[in-house]
Amino acid sequence: MNYPKAEIGVFGGSGFYSLLDNPVELKVDTPYGAPSSPVMYGEIGGRKVAFLPRHGKEHQLPPHMINYRANVYAMKLLGVSRIIGPNACGSLQTDVKPGDFVICDQFVDRTWGRKDTFYDGPTTTHVSSADPYCPTMRSVAIERAQALGITVHANGTVVVIQGPRFSTRSESKWFAAQGWEVINMTQYPECYLARELEMCYCNISLITDHDAGAEGAEPVSNDEVIRVFGENNEKVKALLYSMIPALPLSRDCVCSHALDGAAF
Repeated sequence: MNYPKAEIGVFGGSGFYSLLDNPVELKVDTPYGAPSSPVMYGEIGGRKVAFLPRHGKEHQLPPHMINYRANVYAMKLLGVSRIIGPNACGSLQTDVKPGDFVICDQFVDRTWGRKDTFYDGPTTTHVSSADPYCPTMRSVAIERAQALGITVHANGTVVVIQGPRFSTRSESKWFAAQGWEVINMTQYPECYLARELEMCYCNISLITDHDAGAEGAEPVSNDEVIRVFGENNEKVKALLYSMIPALPLSRDCVCSHALDGAAF
């Protein structure tokens, strides 16, 4: 099927449905099944943008039930070459506070059982994830966040847990002791699948709470996450409106040739 072409994709929550003016809804079929919802297609700052809520239109899909392969492949079918992935995250360190943004440069995968590759054979393909986030997109995100007066951390490691439960205090203390800054349930395999398709990916972690192991922190609750995320939703939108037009038109980053030498 011939779909209209987008350049930039955004994965986000239902709070971002107002991101695009007069969007067109597209039903995209993929070899990996249906994505979480129809894709909303429109324009920001003269750039064609596709938006997909990773948890579904009604936030009906918990993290471990998301069809990540279908979501990422739907973006590829629309011609997307760059993906921005804002999401609500917990902080593991006291200097990373609720309301801050972290532009992650590393992840640690603690999930299990998720379909996390497009390459199931017969050709064995090993794609490097040494530096899993696009350096070009990260630089633009950091610069635009600073220009908007947003408190932003230019580096950070996100540990991705299976969910849907939150961590125990012991788990959280363990993660914090490793020096990791952010905890989340959806960054893996979303960001890595984009790399397998030679698409650029940038994470924007919106810190909504201190995780259970943080000194003096109250245990995280879903209500608190939603409350803080709602309060900061406009900051995320402002960053996307500023960042998307500022992205270079061409790509020469490692993401664009991630498959070079990967296949045996």
